[in-house]
Amino acid sequence: MKLIKPYYEIFNENDFYRAAKEIELAARTCYKSEDKIDEFSAAELIKKLINSGHEAMLEFGPSITVKLICDRGVSHELVRHRLCSFAQESTRYCNYSKDKFNNGITFIIPSWITTIQDGNIYDSKVSFSTVETDDNIWFRSMLQSERWYNQLIKMGWQPQQARSVLPNSLKTEIVVKANIREWRHIFIQRTSKKAHPQMRELMIPLLQHFQLMCPLLFNDIKIEL
Repeated sequence: MKLIKPYYEIFNENDFYRAAKEIELAARTCYKSEDKIDEFSAAELIKKLINSGHEAMLEFGPSITVKLICDRGVSHELVRHRLCSFAQESTRYCNYSKDKFNNGITFIIPSWITTIQDGNIYDSKVSFSTVETDDNIWFRSMLQSERWYNQLIKMGWQPQQARSVLPNSLKTEIVVKANIREWRHIFIQRTSKKAHPQMRELMIPLLQHFQLMCPLLFNDIKIEL
């Protein structure tokens, strides 16, 4: 059993650099103001578009693709964003008892657990404290679910059947592709204080990365701390 913290990987960071120009070209078609394009015109126009709420033009920027490594509960919320494309690790076909998964299951450490270190690996026969702390209860639950999963596989169950004993804390990898406008919508919703703590744990650093790569398109989104 391996326990990790969530993280992300951005597939096409270079696309941030052409986003502003593509959006400007589309927007200026509406007003037939292509003659105003110069070195600095994209920034001024995009600020006006965002301030006026005319964000439909932001859909003409390149789509950004991100792989999110998170728990299944978070992924279930992500797929509610219908204007995205998704590709997700399949628990129907992935057999976590195989060598390619190091014969074990990876779980995501909840953001409110502080006693377990990122990347810790535990043998399936590990002994654990029976002290009824909240962290221990979670740890033992993960260990038991891995044991039951492996046992059911040995008894002949297929992965798509054995997965029924796995919890929301199961690690999943989900690739999300969305245009600039939709990423803005995702960040506004999923970094809010009303969002799930584990969603915020993933999305706040991702938004900060987007703001670093393309401040013009994302710096107006305020992070609620």
